[in-house]
Amino acid sequence: MAEDAAATGAAPDPMPDKVEETAAAPRDEQPPAPASRAGRNLPAALAVGLTLGLSLIAILLFVPKVFIAVAGVGVGVATWEVTKRLREADVLVPRIPLLVGGQAVFWLGWPWGAGGVLGAFAATALVCMVWRLFDHGLSTAPKNFLRDTAIAVFTLTWIPLLAAFSTLLLLEPDGNLRVLTFMILVVCSDVGGYVAGVLFGRHPMVPAISPKKSWEGFCGSLVFSVIGGLLTVTLLLEANSMIGVVLGVGLVAVATIGDLIESQIKRELGIKDMGTLLPGHGGIMDRLDSMLPSAFVSWLVLSALI
Repeated sequence: MAEDAAATGAAPDPMPDKVEETAAAPRDEQPPAPASRAGRNLPAALAVGLTLGLSLIAILLFVPKVFIAVAGVGVGVATWEVTKRLREADVLVPRIPLLVGGQAVFWLGWPWGAGGVLGAFAATALVCMVWRLFDHGLSTAPKNFLRDTAIAVFTLTWIPLLAAFSTLLLLEPDGNLRVLTFMILVVCSDVGGYVAGVLFGRHPMVPAISPKKSWEGFCGSLVFSVIGGLLTVTLLLEANSMIGVVLGVGLVAVATIGDLIESQIKRELGIKDMGTLLPGHGGIMDRLDSMLPSAFVSWLVLSALI
């Protein structure tokens, strides 16, 4: 859910960019393929999205424990992308502790539940502080220690900790269906926001952070996600349909916030995407920005109400 194809849709720019006159291009040079109004290569994005979606559905239905390994790899790659971008901006977060400790935060929920996640998180945060304190040796005082360690703990929270709730969700009764439910709702939010934003988007939601997100797109996300919640909670989880309404509304809210958080981070770093691994989407983190807070809220709502 990258900034320009987010779950809340895309509002059109108020006026076209000015185009400067240039010399004619060589005859054999092909013009670039037109981008969608969301600013993405739409065919590539759809192909990648369908491939990932169908693969995850098959894993959750037939070999659900494999999902933990797949998600763990995604967490590792996303953490690498973010730490790489931060270090390019001269924010010296401790990369090794974040990568190793982040995997511990994610994986220890399997044998030890929430206690394992919390313990690994606290230990990794402490290691990041000590690592950054002495990463230039014992005789040199660190620079920007407070900033870098604070951002390291933020990164640890943003990616591995929030992702760990998908493991906790999977381990509950019918956990594979619970994970599938929350993933379907995030996709519903994304699709509804895109369609409504492209067709009707006129009023930017937060132009200072993400100019292409619109209130019309947000309403589309809300409608699609609530309908998806009603259907999935009723048919997959065989629970009260009103739980689906609560979950649908909650996921639209946190998915939108997650997308805006990544948009602001990329704006401050001066980049368009966190990575380039997924054509039409950017990096792994650009796909996880709304999934991560949604995993937490799904675990919270479904654990409390079902």
